[in-house]
Amino acid sequence: MAVTPPVCDFGTPAPAFDLPDPDGNRFTLSQLAGPNGMLVMFICNHCPYVQAIIDRIQRDAAALQELGIGVVAISANDVTEYPEDAPDRMKAEAARLGFTFPYLYDETQDVARAYDAQCTPDFFGYNADLELQYRGRFDGSRRTAAEPDARRELYEAMALIAETGQGPREQVPSMGCSIKWRS
Repeated sequence: MAVTPPVCDFGTPAPAFDLPDPDGNRFTLSQLAGPNGMLVMFICNHCPYVQAIIDRIQRDAAALQELGIGVVAISANDVTEYPEDAPDRMKAEAARLGFTFPYLYDETQDVARAYDAQCTPDFFGYNADLELQYRGRFDGSRRTAAEPDARRELYEAMALIAETGQGPREQVPSMGCSIKWRS
């Protein structure tokens, strides 16, 4: 079922986290935050909305890192019901795509709850003070990728945040598969 998260609540502080990657290496928000901001993405392997843009996510994440934006992806899905989202599969997906950012596993789902993540993908863009400035979509893609020349909404918003500390006031919410919560 497709889910649309709420609009950006400007200024909300980024919840701290301490999560492992599939190899057990732990990462915290403070370690990953860039000098010009932070992008926290809730994604997973199986979601068609994520798969439609995953190559673009990697492209734009690398470009944002060059602008001093820290980037992290987090998967919080219940891997008992969705084994394709398990850490070993996350590791393979990150390697296949050449992720330039950590792909972390939120086994307890506490971090997803702290962020109020609703769907995959769900994007949270923070300024250098780790205040929320963007909670919008990646681009015009849905279950299939938008045209190759589609406006890069997430990239443009994060570049603006890196430059000014403020996100755009007009944002279109992301849409995707619901987070697969444990029963």
